[in-house]
Amino acid sequence: MPLISEYLERAIEQLSKLPGTGRKSAQRMAIHLLKQNDQYVQNLANALLDLSTKVSRCSICGSISDSDPCSICTSPKRESKTLCVVEEFNDVYLIERTNEFQGRYHVLGGIISPMDNVGPDQLRIKELLVRVREESIEEVILALNPDAEGEATSYYIHKLLQPYEVAVTRIAYGIPMGTELEYIDEVTLSRAFNSRTAL
Repeated sequence: MPLISEYLERAIEQLSKLPGTGRKSAQRMAIHLLKQNDQYVQNLANALLDLSTKVSRCSICGSISDSDPCSICTSPKRESKTLCVVEEFNDVYLIERTNEFQGRYHVLGGIISPMDNVGPDQLRIKELLVRVREESIEEVILALNPDAEGEATSYYIHKLLQPYEVAVTRIAYGIPMGTELEYIDEVTLSRAFNSRTAL
């Protein structure tokens, strides 16, 4: 069957490469874009180009930023003696949206995963140790996912930090608000009991 438009087909092909986007969704997006005015499409194209060319990694924490170092690392209002260790930069984005944490971050760039051939040397663990030592960090908060790889990475980092005079804590894992107990798995329920606090 001949193509209606080679350009439409190319757009669908590229859009379908986005995570969670199948060919039908990509086709709907491409057709939606065709129906928009030129300014809308140009603004979208410029935003994507800026995303690719103007956003970089902070040389200190490893998060994404429009400047290097990032605004979090350079802010005098942040608690400079507290580091929150996360897996990827999108975790920084999620934590920042809560407005609960006022310290600084350290992005590992992944987690230890032997199945994926990712060892400690592929992560920013050495940089973490340097920061703990040189910045006189008092507390390291491990905010890694509570799965097998996250637990292994947390354990590994905790062991490496033992020679330093630094408190190592982790975020609490428990039951989400509004969830009924019958729908909670045993591991989450167990963690919720172990992480309980006084009222």
